[in-house]
Amino acid sequence: MTHPYPPTLGLVLAGGLARRMGGGDKARIELGGVSILDRVLATLSAQCSGIIINANGDPARFADTGLTVVPDNIEGYPGPLAGILAGLDWLAAQNNGIEWMLSVPGDCPFLPDDLVERLHAARRKMGAGVPLACARSGEWRHPVVALWPLALREDLRKALVKEDLRKIEVWTARHGIAIADWPTEPIDPFFNVNTPEDAAKAAEIVAGAA
Repeated sequence: MTHPYPPTLGLVLAGGLARRMGGGDKARIELGGVSILDRVLATLSAQCSGIIINANGDPARFADTGLTVVPDNIEGYPGPLAGILAGLDWLAAQNNGIEWMLSVPGDCPFLPDDLVERLHAARRKMGAGVPLACARSGEWRHPVVALWPLALREDLRKALVKEDLRKIEVWTARHGIAIADWPTEPIDPFFNVNTPEDAAKAAEIVAGAA
């Protein structure tokens, strides 16, 4: 399958602690008999050159996916930037010529089918001086639904390790970031399941679309 954009690795961020769900893997919640993770993987598989999962703890819990599980390589659960760096480090080690990575959270069941294409298009439209792109729906930016160039890997490591930086938008603002917009109706494609109430709402959406 050929795409109108550079080969792009997909990274599913599933390393969160899911405190608001009472622990456990949010990505495993089933909606209409299909887990959120399986929905995410199905959407990304048509857009990405490969997919890996960022998760901490026992990687065997994702063995059924057949995908590589990459843990954070910075201690202390410093947040999604650490997962993004782990993904970029894994990609660099493959030395396979892929220079781009898409990150998405593992708790977004309704991701758009044109996510990678539109993020690359937004980046190209802004010119060579803007190496990053992220999604926005309505008034909300989604900093972890984003495109990351392998070329910024060491700069990100420095920010995390030397500066103890944790906020994605602080780091991306330094380099320039393009925005790709999606409508929030009829469904916000970046709706994420953080609470039991969110899970119930997502199940209603799935049931309504069936």
